[in-house]
Amino acid sequence: MTAAAENAYIVRFRRVLDHIDAHLDEDLTLDRLSGVAAFSKYHFQRQFSELFGMGVHEYVKLVRLRRASYRLALPAREQARIIDIALASGYGSPEAFSRAFKKAFGQTPSEFREQPRWDPWHATYLRLRETRTLPLQAVHRAEDVKILRFEETRVAAVEHRGDPKRILESVRQLIAWRKDNGLPPRASATFNVLYDDPAETPPEAYRADLCAGIRRPVSGNPFGVVEKAIPGGRCAVLRHVGCDDTLYGAVKYLYATWLPASGEELRDFPLFLQRVRFFPEVPDHEAITDIFLPLQ
Repeated sequence: MTAAAENAYIVRFRRVLDHIDAHLDEDLTLDRLSGVAAFSKYHFQRQFSELFGMGVHEYVKLVRLRRASYRLALPAREQARIIDIALASGYGSPEAFSRAFKKAFGQTPSEFREQPRWDPWHATYLRLRETRTLPLQAVHRAEDVKILRFEETRVAAVEHRGDPKRILESVRQLIAWRKDNGLPPRASATFNVLYDDPAETPPEAYRADLCAGIRRPVSGNPFGVVEKAIPGGRCAVLRHVGCDDTLYGAVKYLYATWLPASGEELRDFPLFLQRVRFFPEVPDHEAITDIFLPLQ
């Protein structure tokens, strides 16, 4: 197979994954998904399994359960009822949903909502993450990178310190603070300041700040939220569209390809992200993250 033919083949499966993300509430039959890929349904299942290492029905189940886990543990708005999450995940009853959820993550939905255990969650999600990053990295070009001046921004921050696998615990803290202060993402920009590379940093030494833009001082609170500022200055900005599983490829492009060719020098402040649109408020493939690389 030539490179062009292989790329066209991958693009057809990219359409399938995007379609699944966008239509999780609907009946995702084999006929429908093979039609999206424009492959015969008699061969589509084997093609999908060979390319991604799991069957298409297993993939759909895991994607639905992942979205359900976010809606349970990290609700951006009011908590949805478990029966509504079950129905949206393709289950006919809360009991069937609970059995599937516990089999996948080791907790019932109500237990996970109250106190998530992230280690079993990551173990299950690892299969999905590896599947989603297999051949599907975006291709970036120099013209995709813009240089602009970022204005200093005051933020309320949860300082995550420790294993990046536990970062969703810190996300829960920031969400709780935002709700307590009436600052949902639509009214307050969302930033992540990434001090360390998780691939090169021991888990216990990893540092990141999860932030919400503010206009008034942060008062004492039980959520561990403190006031900080993201300094103003020149930045290279690359927009990443898609799930976090492929975000590392965009960051790598900035550091390894764009920066050496740009002639620019880095400023003494870490890489940071602005979460413009994020899962599960939008489907994974519609998530938007602006990556800021501070420049002198």
